[in-house]
Formats: sequence, C-alpha cells, structure tokens
Amino acid sequence: MSVPTLTARQARRLGLLQAGLLKPDWTGLARRAAGRGVRARRAAHAILSRYGYLQLDTVAVAGARSHVIVLLSRIEQFDPWVGEALLQPAEPLFEYWGHEASWLPMDLYPAFEFRRRDFATHPWWGDLLGDHAARADALLERVRTEGPLRSMDLEGRAGTEAWDRKLDSKIASAFWSRGDFAIRERRNFQRYYDLAERVIPEEARANPLRPAEAYRTLLLRALEGLGWAQTGTLTATWRLRNLRQEISEALGSLEEQGHIVPCALVSADGKRFPGWIQPHHLELLPQLDGLRPRRDRGVLLSPFDPVLWDRSRVKRLFGFDQILEIFKPKEQRTYGYYCLPVLAGDRLVARVDLKADRRTGRLALLSCHWEPSVPRPRDREAVRSALQRHATSVQLKLDE
Repeated sequence: MSVPTLTARQARRLGLLQAGLLKPDWTGLARRAAGRGVRARRAAHAILSRYGYLQLDTVAVAGARSHVIVLLSRIEQFDPWVGEALLQPAEPLFEYWGHEASWLPMDLYPAFEFRRRDFATHPWWGDLLGDHAARADALLERVRTEGPLRSMDLEGRAGTEAWDRKLDSKIASAFWSRGDFAIRERRNFQRYYDLAERVIPEEARANPLRPAEAYRTLLLRALEGLGWAQTGTLTATWRLRNLRQEISEALGSLEEQGHIVPCALVSADGKRFPGWIQPHHLELLPQLDGLRPRRDRGVLLSPFDPVLWDRSRVKRLFGFDQILEIFKPKEQRTYGYYCLPVLAGDRLVARVDLKADRRTGRLALLSCHWEPSVPRPRDREAVRSALQRHATSVQLKLDE
C-alpha cells in the first residue's frame, strides 16, 4: 500500500487551519471574543486545548507577553487582561513543563505523571529536596498552614538572609516539578504556589497514565495541533528526549488503532519527508488547494508561537528562516531583539521589531524587514493592518 503524500502548501495550510489562523469557519475556534467574560475565556481555552499547551514567556517588550500575543493573533477584540489572568482557581488548566513552562488543559494532567516522577530529582539542581530536607519540610508545612505563597514571597533582596530565601524559591520550584505543589494562579505574572491537592481536581490526580499511554496521548495531541508533522517535531513538542524505542512503539500503536497514518511531504524538488497525519485531515487536502486566503489582512505572530518554534519545519513549509535574536548581543542582531513575523494569508511576508512604552502609551516600530521577494501592495497592506490590529489590541498608539 502506497504512502499518501502532500505538498508543502497543503501542509502549511493545514497547519494554519489547525492553528486557528486560516479559514475561520473551518477551524472550529472562535474568531472574535470581546470583553472579559466567559466567552473570551472559552475562546482562549479552545486554542490552548487545540495545541495542548500555551508556552509562557516573561518578555513584554512588544506590548504583551508571548502567550497573550498567541491569543491576540487568533481572536479579534480579545482583551489582553484575559490572557494574563487565564490561570485561575477552578479553571480547566494547569501550569507545568509541557513544551516549556506552559499552561496546559487539565485533561492532560494525568499524562504528565511520567515527568513528575522523572523530576523527583530536579533536572537542573539535582536532589535539592533531599539535600535540604529540613528546609523543604518547613516550606511544605508553611504552605499547608498559611495557604498559597507568591514566588516573590520566597525571594530575598540582600544580605545573608537573601541566599536562604532564594533557596526557598528553588525548593518551591522543585516541589512543583515533582508534583507536590501546583501553581494556583498568576497575578501580575507572579506564581502562587499551593499544595497540588488544593489546586488539581481529584479525578485528574487519581488516574495517572502509564508512560506508554501518556506518550500516545501527547503525540496525538501534538499532531492535532500541527496537522501534518514529522516524528521529530511531535517529540520535540513535549521535549520527549532519549525515548526513541518508546516513541516508535507509541506511533506504531496509534497507527494500528487508525488514529494516524504515515504521510510524506513531497517538496518542489521531489524530495520526500516522512511524517504523520490524521485520517480526517488527509481528507481535507484537496479542499485546501482551492482556498483563496485573504492576503491584505495580516496578523503578528509571537516568536514563540506554536507555528514557529520548529525552525526547520518553518523553513520547509513557509520558505521562511525563523531567527530568534533575543539572546544575541545587539551588535550581532540582523532583525532585532524581539521580532514578530507577519502572516498574510498563508505566507510569512515580513518581520517587525516593536517596543512598547506604557508611560507614553506608544508602540514604536523599530524596524520592518521584508522577505526577499519584492513586497506587493497587498503585502504592505497586510503588514500595516497587522501592526494596527496589534497596537489596538494592546491599547497603545502606533508610531510608524
């Protein structure tokens, strides 16, 4: 039986469709959600659930942090406050190590039991809880009796006491990684640590998945968000390292059950790239060729957007070299500190570097770099509309 194939354009469009960035009436996701009510929160949860994660990042130089920009790019009239306050008691999500530190839908909590067990010894700090057992016990008892503690409450400012309080912050993070603590909520992006049993519903804690089932669950969720993907992208979505045999068995099991099928991407020069697709997405491919995406209305994408983090995939599907220069010295940057690619229809046409100034209420356009092809009028209009939409969303006035 021959393996089905798809083109880069089909894979690109399917990925954008699943991302909520193409053909709104096909995505099953809300296109608009104004205000701070239930509708806005549900729209955000639906996007998070589609991918299985919403990666967190602290940088807000463009007027909002990455996780909010992801939501703003998909939901018109979305209030950034909702994105910042999404993690609340009784909401169906939790914070944990997903792609990176992420907000994840609560239905995936049982799937991360293997990671909580693996992180009993902290991946960076070693056996921190064992090496400082008395202090760890004291902090655990403090949270048990006093209730949630802010991460700020565990940080010192100066003096000999500062080291000890900094250690408490590390211990709290280690308890969180191991599963003793959970993040109850965030206020002003500050974590509030609490006992896991006071945050995570009993039904989620009582039914942990075995590793094999967890891998199947996570790989399938990753593919749902991506549309078509190679094995490496699926495993990197959840940072599943050194598990080649286990991943192979999980994918084989999903294929036997009919949840996924092999599908090769054939590039313009005839090269084949093996990957996976779900059967119902395979049926969509002919319709994707007939789409006529509107190219004069653009959106800005966070550099940490789920569409963009896999650089080789972005190059293959979009012909776009996604470069993150936030960690480079200024003199070594080509495009800027925090560049946001501009999506116009199904093409990435430019990237812009922005700087917000809340004191003056302005959003400065520091640079705009176009892709090598000469920009067409509708591409310029797409960038203009993307910038204006973003400025309006983050409640700043655009300086061009």
